Amino acid sequence: MTTMTLRVDDKDAGLIKRFAATQGLSLSDFARQAMLEKIEDDYDLRELRQALAQDDGEHISHAQVMKEFGL
Repeated sequence: MTTMTLRVDDKDAGLIKRFAATQGLSLSDFARQAMLEKIEDDYDLRELRQALAQDDGEHISHAQVMKEFGL
């Protein structure tokens, strides 16, 4: 397992530690989770932009989908 060091000022460190504690997370778990979520958000945004660029304008309503599946 790799150890990473993060430098933050004292004010930010206090805020981060308090927030992690309110979530029941260790500082390490909170940092790992936050960084991975940021990466996932960026990936999702790229996928959305790609899908929008390929959008042909044809859309199916919720009612049409329900009807097609007999619901």
